[in-house]
Amino acid sequence: MSISLERRYADRLEEFSHRHPFLVDLAMVVTLMGCAVLGMALTLPGAEPPDQDELGVAVMGVSCLALLKYRAHPRSALVVTVVCTGVAITLGYLITPLLLAPIMAALYWLATLTDRQSTRAYGLTTIAAMTLAAVLSDSMNHLSLLIRTIGPVFWLLLPLAAGRATQIRRAYLKSVQARAEHAERTREEEAQLRVTEERMRIARDLHDVVAHHLALANAQAGTAAHLTRTDPEQAHRILTDLTATTSSALRELKSTVGVLRRPDDPEAPLAPTPGLDQLPDLTASYESAGLTVTVTTEGAPGQLDPGVDLTAYRIVQEALTNVSKHAAVDAARIRLAYEEAHLTVTVTDDGGDGTARPAGTPAPGRGFGLIGMRERARSVGGCLSAGHRPEGGFEVSTDLPLRPRPRTPEPDAQPTHDQRK
Repeated sequence: MSISLERRYADRLEEFSHRHPFLVDLAMVVTLMGCAVLGMALTLPGAEPPDQDELGVAVMGVSCLALLKYRAHPRSALVVTVVCTGVAITLGYLITPLLLAPIMAALYWLATLTDRQSTRAYGLTTIAAMTLAAVLSDSMNHLSLLIRTIGPVFWLLLPLAAGRATQIRRAYLKSVQARAEHAERTREEEAQLRVTEERMRIARDLHDVVAHHLALANAQAGTAAHLTRTDPEQAHRILTDLTATTSSALRELKSTVGVLRRPDDPEAPLAPTPGLDQLPDLTASYESAGLTVTVTTEGAPGQLDPGVDLTAYRIVQEALTNVSKHAAVDAARIRLAYEEAHLTVTVTDDGGDGTARPAGTPAPGRGFGLIGMRERARSVGGCLSAGHRPEGGFEVSTDLPLRPRPRTPEPDAQPTHDQRK
């Protein structure tokens, strides 16, 4: 309790000194003048005091008044106090800590407000001058040379050490405050970055889910409309698959949006995260839309990290969506090549320029498909390339680590001739 009271009073005093610096300086000058006058009245036993009190008081008054300018001119204030105190010593006044009080105050502020070089130069010069004055002063003839030398040196070194310590403490507090402000800014920037990355991740998931199922549903509806007159039974089966497609879209959309729920929201648990083990269901969903997908696996399948597994699945899903929407083909190939620490996923088709699209298929355009696939690959430390094949068709290839690595800096965007999403 007492410590908090002391801190409270200290904070109030510091606040008052910042608001009214002149009043604080004036009170300090009055105090130092009282110390100097009291010091002028002290003499050694058996010695007669000097008979020049009015001149001595005037000289020390000038010395103390000069300290009112210590904030703007600490060096000049020290020089004036040294000269005035030297005059007082030549008048025969005894050198005591009270008489040296104005010089001690000036030395303290010099060490606090100026650089180390100025403190050393002015401080050592002041100590040498006062020591020489003490040695030559008649008022201290009754004392030994050692005492006359040690006294001024000791008393004048104290304010220099105290001022230097105050300067170091202020620099330390300033650096701590700067680090705290930097940490606060960094924390806010990091939080904003995480929010942005989470928003991008959710946007990618929503894009993948909506684009995939809508493209598949559109292809199924177009194919069913085309077969309604020639093969009603096949059209009916396709429409049945269309119902399953829309139901799957609703489930995945609900699962994706579910990550935005509050932790205390009493909802059903989220659906399992998709992965490459669901490739058979994914490829089967395209058969009803007239796209046959062949999956080839090379090497021994390794254990994938859940994030890498989801990334590989989403890239394959988006690549097949592009084939279904923009390529005039009825077949696509998926190649999974497992190595010791990497998985290479390649999706290819033999499509042409897309002029012979089935009914209901949208025209080519620019979208966020390739951008999203590249971002997904980079998020786990992988890379992705996409473009037209020399022999015709289109190929999407990505190299992913079996375990995610820190995200690599994004390279400069490379131009692509792809007109797909």
